[in-house]
Amino acid sequence: MAEPDAPVVQGRPSSSYTGSVQPEILAEQLGVVARRLQSEPTLEGTLQAIVEAAVDTVPGAGYAAISQVRRRREVYTPVATDELVLRVDQAQYDTGEGPCLDSLFEHYTVRLPTVSDEPRWPTFSARAADLGIGSMVSFQLYVNGDDLGALNLYASEPKAFTDESEQAGLLFATHAAVAMGDAQRIEHLTRALGVREVIGQARGILMERHKLTADQAFTVLVHVSQRTNVKMAEIARHLTETGELLG
Repeated sequence: MAEPDAPVVQGRPSSSYTGSVQPEILAEQLGVVARRLQSEPTLEGTLQAIVEAAVDTVPGAGYAAISQVRRRREVYTPVATDELVLRVDQAQYDTGEGPCLDSLFEHYTVRLPTVSDEPRWPTFSARAADLGIGSMVSFQLYVNGDDLGALNLYASEPKAFTDESEQAGLLFATHAAVAMGDAQRIEHLTRALGVREVIGQARGILMERHKLTADQAFTVLVHVSQRTNVKMAEIARHLTETGELLG
């Protein structure tokens, strides 16, 4: 999972955007969404809340999913509101074309008014239409070096997404990106604290068992990690769980 220090949301509209509708702040609705996302205790829960809230917030959306890229190579969908859109996303990954991929890599919003006659991605569009998707829109969520994220919305009906949908989606994506960044930082910190704790426990075992100082016990863990090519956290966890030192 990407861990953006400061999610960058480009906020660029799609080529379908006309600007004919003036943006409404949607302050009350988006405020409720922001509080809901911030209340989720885990990263997984935050991602699930994002896709569910997107369907409730963006006009025309029937389904939602998040696409992510690790190191600009590994593309995957960690969360979706329906099995159907997992198949749609997989069609993009299999064909190497589609709106989610363009939004991820080109850093802008992509809207497909009518999937069945979309000329930009003919192979993917045919597969998506066969799966029952009528229209789509994808918003970039974040860019963090080579790690990227996009929010993808789907509808069974053609032309389900309007300028109003796009405006609401861009605002929603900003809140979602911030919530994702916060949740990822908290998860990273929690994981780091857990690693520190288990290494401390392992060091204590070695100190008591072999009458070592704290520095000497830490050095033992370092040497075992280097010799076995196993991360120190795993060495420490194995010792605390089994009482045995690997290698």
